[in-house]
Amino acid sequence: MRGTLLVKNVKHLVTCDANDRLLDGVDVFIRDGVIEAIGPVEETAEDVIDASNMVMYPGLINTHHHLYQTFSRNLPQVQNMELFPWLKTLYEIWKHVDEDVVYYSSLTGMGELLKTGCTTCLDHHYVFPKDTGMSLLDAQFGAADALGMRFHATRGSMDLSVKDGGLPPDTVVQTVDEILKDSEEAVKKYHDSSRYSMHQVALAPCSPFSVTGELLRESAVLARKLKVRLHTHLAETKDEEQFTLSHFGMRPLAYMESLGWIGPDVWYAHGIHFNDEELKLLAGTGTGVAHCPVSNMKLSSGVASIPRMLELGVPTGLAVDGSASNDGSNLLEEMRVAYLLHRLTWSQKAPSGYEILKMATRGSARILGRDELGQIAVGMAADFFLVDMERIEMVGAQFDPASVLSTVGLKGSVDYTVVDGRIVVRDGRLACVDEDRIVEKANAVVREYINR
Repeated sequence: MRGTLLVKNVKHLVTCDANDRLLDGVDVFIRDGVIEAIGPVEETAEDVIDASNMVMYPGLINTHHHLYQTFSRNLPQVQNMELFPWLKTLYEIWKHVDEDVVYYSSLTGMGELLKTGCTTCLDHHYVFPKDTGMSLLDAQFGAADALGMRFHATRGSMDLSVKDGGLPPDTVVQTVDEILKDSEEAVKKYHDSSRYSMHQVALAPCSPFSVTGELLRESAVLARKLKVRLHTHLAETKDEEQFTLSHFGMRPLAYMESLGWIGPDVWYAHGIHFNDEELKLLAGTGTGVAHCPVSNMKLSSGVASIPRMLELGVPTGLAVDGSASNDGSNLLEEMRVAYLLHRLTWSQKAPSGYEILKMATRGSARILGRDELGQIAVGMAADFFLVDMERIEMVGAQFDPASVLSTVGLKGSVDYTVVDGRIVVRDGRLACVDEDRIVEKANAVVREYINR
């Protein structure tokens, strides 16, 4: 439970603060989920972590996920497909999601995220079979609360089925009126806009090829009325570009801009195929991008122009995307893949290992609108993780703690993860739930689900 926590004798503290400070041999004192002091601390605390051999990092922030896809990963029939055929094949499985599938896939995906240093997860759930109502979001928030994770849900949506020229089957689309009603209910039930909140909600129609322009336009109006953020997939593939050009005579970003989808309350997943003028528009309007390198590689979608985005000041965060296009929920792995992908693609223009870390912390916090997350400083939320450097895979890797997670990478779980001042991973194991029981139950649910 929240109270006081003292992290003693931190060997290296990578703050990711405005001055990029690296502090050695300090204590960090937390009270009621907030960092109260950094330095020599005389206070006593209800819980103490000895971090003498550890590096402390801000909690990683995942800005785009599809947790339900955890139960449809590593399926052999889709391994060599690109996005459109991949989606059409998997929708025939996804149309059977229910509350149990969403609850246990959320526990599984968020559990892996916590064990690998991620403290805030944004999930883009857009598959709502008929009559599921609020139950699927209820299941997600229930799973997040059980684990102790800071959770941003989205009320995703689709209203353009196969018969209307879209990709999803009829059973998982809704009318615009139904979607707007459910979206408003979700925000009123779960969105907490206060500083340090554990629950937030954004509105997130799925993509330009699975929703109508009316839904996009009305969702933007509703989101601004309710003062919540807007999210969708954009510029992920050339197929999507051809779709908007042929249907609307506009490139994807121009189409979205025409419907009100531009500004600092909007962020897009992927953003691979933006041209330079579009990147300048994103930078000038503060419109964000969630970078998903592993998914982009697996689906052969392309490589986002991350060096140029960072140069222009486009708000840029990191994300794992759905487990079916990533086959995992490990933001540490995403960091190392991002570092290597951009080194391969851009050479000396690629972001450094530390810049990748900042993208996964401060950058991600910015596109979620959370200025109290993403760095370790007095007054910030107590979200962080600790890695013991006295492990065999870290021998010889201790010379640049700010970059090591991207350059060398961490194979396995972190030692501690703390969210809102609570220890949620201790000695590499989930601390708030019975991890073995979750594995057993989740495997039973996934077998029944796939056999449908």
